[in-house]
Amino acid sequence: MFRRHGVACSALTGSMDARHGVVAITFLAFFMQVVVEASSWWSLAMNPLLIPEAYIIGAQPLCSQLAGLSKGQKKLCQLYQDHMQYIGEGAKTGIRECQFQFRHRRWNCSTVDNSSVFGRVMQIGSRETAFTYAISAAGVVNAVSRACREGELSSCGCSRAARPKDLPRDWLWGGCGDNLMYGYRFSKEFVDAREREKTYSKGSIESARLMMNLHNNEAGRRAVSDLAHVSCKCHGVSGSCSLKTCWLQLADFRKVGDLLKEKYDSAASMKLNARGKLVQVHNKFNPPTGQDLVYIDPSPDYCVVNKTTGSLGTQGRLCNKTSEGMDGCALMCCGRGYDQFKATLVERCHCKFHWCCYVKCKRCSRTVDQFVCK
Repeated sequence: MFRRHGVACSALTGSMDARHGVVAITFLAFFMQVVVEASSWWSLAMNPLLIPEAYIIGAQPLCSQLAGLSKGQKKLCQLYQDHMQYIGEGAKTGIRECQFQFRHRRWNCSTVDNSSVFGRVMQIGSRETAFTYAISAAGVVNAVSRACREGELSSCGCSRAARPKDLPRDWLWGGCGDNLMYGYRFSKEFVDAREREKTYSKGSIESARLMMNLHNNEAGRRAVSDLAHVSCKCHGVSGSCSLKTCWLQLADFRKVGDLLKEKYDSAASMKLNARGKLVQVHNKFNPPTGQDLVYIDPSPDYCVVNKTTGSLGTQGRLCNKTSEGMDGCALMCCGRGYDQFKATLVERCHCKFHWCCYVKCKRCSRTVDQFVCK
């Protein structure tokens, strides 16, 4: 009797262990998927290996080891090894511009680690996420286009853009312009690769997020393209400018950031319709164009720390006591109040130009009042 009971208990225990094992494996698989999804090619901006010499030996193993790359992006890494440094520079340019544009906002584009870069906040399809995708795609266009012009990449060179029709006849179209066409195409192929590899059922939330990401990637690239302009240089005796040579030049990236920040402020809220397409939530507004940003989720509360949403909160952030804008203590601190303290700032001052040719400055210090959110 005792033996049978023991056998029964053993069987029951083995069954429970097996079930627990299945649950544990399922949980582990889910956890691993979350980790993979959380990583991003943006991590190339944080990767210390991004130097040209690193790709000369053992390129394939290196590409497979780079964090955040999807299967398709790793293949592109192997094919275009010399491009990876500039993708990293593009990502870094986008991150820095994001942090500049949002320096006075509750969410200030903070980086939290070297893998996901921005953390869990990017898992929400908010307008902040929309801006981040757009500015990083724009950063890659900018970096790769300029690298072509500078002769840093083996598969491209100076711009081959067609001569503008409105350019005066006696002006030469040439020089070495930024290769926008190549940078645009490569950014589309590399940045969009992760999204295009995914397959989700039509009408699912995941498919909506995929369409949102692709749309905002394209909006970022178009911002760079729309702001590109013709630049000219004069030739002639004593600067007479009797002849001009012109070429295509990308705008300063700050202008791209400013444009996308405007698009952020007017971003369109979207939803899935019955046919599985993204449509505007508010029909009374004009539908978004390819240059506009779109989002599918409301922004989380950035006032307080929330590990679920990835919000870092605003406690400890500097604020402007006299401002009534988003950088003001009333809005930045979310009504919690602020602390005041004295700080010493050291600045360059009394600068003088010395012949020839340098500027010499003194260092001056001053005490200022600073305000920090509670």
